[in-house]
Amino acid sequence: MIDLVLIGAGTGHPDHLTLQGVRALQEADLVLIPRKGAGKEDLAHLRRAMLDRHRPGGAVAQIDLPVRDANLPYLEAVDRWHDAIAQAWAGAVAAALPQGGTVAMLVWGDPSLYDSSLRIAARLDWRARVIPGITAIQALCAAHAIPLNALGSEVRITTGRRLRDAGFPNDADRVVVMLDGTCAFATLPPQGLRIWWGAYLGMPEQLLEAGPLTEAGPRIEAARAAARAAHGWIMDCYLLARDDAA
Repeated sequence: MIDLVLIGAGTGHPDHLTLQGVRALQEADLVLIPRKGAGKEDLAHLRRAMLDRHRPGGAVAQIDLPVRDANLPYLEAVDRWHDAIAQAWAGAVAAALPQGGTVAMLVWGDPSLYDSSLRIAARLDWRARVIPGITAIQALCAAHAIPLNALGSEVRITTGRRLRDAGFPNDADRVVVMLDGTCAFATLPPQGLRIWWGAYLGMPEQLLEAGPLTEAGPRIEAARAAARAAHGWIMDCYLLARDDAA
């Protein structure tokens, strides 16, 4: 039997791991490190840095992740992609732990929020538990030193795809946007909106921009394009608010 421990790793800084997460890493028989291909080697290196800090010398298995088929409808492509990832996990663990044991995996942010590790794990006959971590939303608000919500107001959490397709929700004052690879905020009428944006949150490369969307939007698009070209990858998120709810 395999026990899988998904450990929230924050947004890239080794100190984002909780003491509970560090203990789980140290007690695991094996740590899985996914590799996302050329241009994204830094993501695997960041996980390695966390292990060097908190679990030096422990057993590690690296996995080359399959690529999602962009020619299929989105949900079908993701479903098949998750099947393939589950099989990649299973193959690596079977080779490293034929008698079973405890496997740990570091998950960016927190496994509960816009991460599919739990959905992938559900495809396998493994016992899974979660060590919560710092979310990108927490790191964003901390970096800008702002509260997430306005007084007495709700916050909507959505994706770049949904924001682009449906626009800013009519019944929301504040919206957190994640998984936005195309600057979906640029498709909105910018008047009356403010934005707080952050990339590489908590890391030495951290980038922050904020202000009225009319002014900050173009700066964010330029900064994002330059950073992605420089690093080969980018992880970012942002908070949008109506001016009267800012």
